[in-house]
Amino acid sequence: MTKLRLGPIADDKPVRLTVELPAAVHRDLVEYGRQLAHESGQAEIVPAKLIAPMLARFMEGDRVFRRFKTRRKAISLDLEQDRA
Repeated sequence: MTKLRLGPIADDKPVRLTVELPAAVHRDLVEYGRQLAHESGQAEIVPAKLIAPMLARFMEGDRVFRRFKTRRKAISLDLEQDRA
């Protein structure tokens, strides 16, 4: 069986965010959670626990966003050094 893109879900302090999903996306998240739980030996993973790691993985894979983020961080560091 092919491995899923997400690994075990970390237990992190959450920030509450409310989203509306199409029913088909919710069904897919439920199934993904079941498959991931089976693959990783964890208890069933509810869709709400999948969304943050999936979004993080998506953003990590976006090369344009990574470049933007790197440039923004460099500009921020330059500003901090100028203030010092």
